[in-house]
Amino acid sequence: MRLPKRFFKISDPSTEKVPLEKTHSTYIRLRNSTFWGVTAAYSLYYICRMTLSVVKQPIIDDGILTAGQLGLIGSAFSFIYALGKFTNGFIADYCNIRRFMATGLLVSALINLIMGAFGLLYGWVQISSLLLFLVFAFVWGANGWVQSMGAPPGVISLSRWFPLNKRGTFYSIFSATPYLGKFISMVLIGHIVVLWGWEYGFIVSAAGGLIGTAIILFFVSDTPESRGLPSVQELAGEEPIKTDKEKISILHKAVIKHPGIWIIAISSAFIYITQYGLSNWGILFLQKAKHFSLTEAAWVIGFAEAFGIAGTVCAGWLSDKLFRGNRIKPIIISGIICTITLITFLFTKGGAFLNIVYIGVFSLSIGVLYCIVAGLMALDIVPRKATGAALGVVGISSYIAVGIQDIVSGYLIQGGQSTGLSENADYNFMPVAIFWIVCGLIAFLLPACCLEKLQKPLKIN
Repeated sequence: MRLPKRFFKISDPSTEKVPLEKTHSTYIRLRNSTFWGVTAAYSLYYICRMTLSVVKQPIIDDGILTAGQLGLIGSAFSFIYALGKFTNGFIADYCNIRRFMATGLLVSALINLIMGAFGLLYGWVQISSLLLFLVFAFVWGANGWVQSMGAPPGVISLSRWFPLNKRGTFYSIFSATPYLGKFISMVLIGHIVVLWGWEYGFIVSAAGGLIGTAIILFFVSDTPESRGLPSVQELAGEEPIKTDKEKISILHKAVIKHPGIWIIAISSAFIYITQYGLSNWGILFLQKAKHFSLTEAAWVIGFAEAFGIAGTVCAGWLSDKLFRGNRIKPIIISGIICTITLITFLFTKGGAFLNIVYIGVFSLSIGVLYCIVAGLMALDIVPRKATGAALGVVGISSYIAVGIQDIVSGYLIQGGQSTGLSENADYNFMPVAIFWIVCGLIAFLLPACCLEKLQKPLKIN
C-alpha cells in the first residue's frame, strides 16, 4: 500500500493549545513519555539487528554457510545501513519522528520473520545453500535500510523536546540503548537458539520489533507544538540564536562543509570497527579460541553490552561535570583503557568471570568513546535543526566501516579457505585481533590530534 505524500511530514502545530496553567506539567509528561518511548523502542531496534551475530556459529557448524559468506551478509546490512543513515539523517529533520521511527521498526520485524521462515524452509525442503545465501544477503541488506530509520528520529526527539542544558545528559542515556538491545539479544536470543534452533532466534526478534513498534505509537509525540505547547526554546527560556532562523537546507550545507564533522565521522568509523568486531564475532571467538559453549559465550558478550550501558550513561556526566565540558580528556583516558583491556581479552586465557571483567571494562570504556565522539561532539557543533544531518554524516562513515569490518574479519578468521571452517577446524584469530586493536588506537588518537578543527564554529554562508 502506498503511503500518502504527507504521511512522514513533520506535524503541523495543533490548533488546540494547552492552558497556560497546565503547560509545564503537560510538557514534562509528554517529554518524559517521548524520551522513554524512543529509548525503549531503539533498544528493540537492536534486537532486530543483532540476531545474525548470535546465530553465526550454529549456521557454520551445520555447514550451511561459511564465515566469509556470513561476513558478506553482514556487510550487505552495514553498507546499506550506512547509505540509509546518511540519507535518512537528512530526511528525518523534516519528518514526523513518531511515524518515521515506527515504520522502520515494523518493517525490520517483518524482515526478521522472513529470515526465520527461510531458515525453517531450508531444513524442511533442503533448498540450496547458495540460494539461502543470496536470499539472506538481499533481505538482511534491506534490513539495513529500515534499521537506519531508528537513530535519527530518536536523537532528533531530544533536540525537539529538551533544552540545551539537559541534552547531554539525556543523550548519554539514549546512547546506552544499543548496549541494552545487544545485551537482550545476546542473552535472550542466545538461549532461544540453544533451545529451539537458530531459525527461532529470528522469529523471537521479530516479536520484539512488533512490541517496539507499539511502544512508539502509544508513547512518542512528534513536537511540542503538535501537542498544543510552545516550542522547546520558549519553554526553556532560551535566547534565540541566528541558526534557529536559518532554513534547514542551508544548515545542511554548512554541516557537510565543516571539517570537524568529518574528523568525528572518521574517528567514529574506527570506533565502530573495534566495537562491532567484538559484538559480531565475539561469541565465535570465545567458542573457538577459548572453548566456551554457545550459552557461556553469549552471556560473556551480553554482559559486555551491559557494561557499555554504564559507559555511555557516564560519558555525558564525565565530560560535562568532571571535565567541565572538555571532551578530549575523557576520550584519551577511555581510549587507553579500551586498548589495554582489548589486548588482555584477546591474548589471555581464563574462565567466564575473568573474561566478563576484561570485555566488560573494554565495553565500558568504548561506550564513553562511542557516546562522546559519535554523538556529543557532533551535536556540540551543529544547531538543533541540523541534528539529523550531523548524524547522517557520522553514520555513513561509521557503517561503511562496519561493512568493511565484517568482510575483513570474516575472511581473516576463515584464513582464505574457500570452503569455510567446520566445527572441529582450527581458527587463527591473531590477524583479526591485530586489526581490531589498531583500529581502536586510531579511534581515540585522531580527535586528540585534531582538537583545533573540532572547535571551529559552524559557518553559515
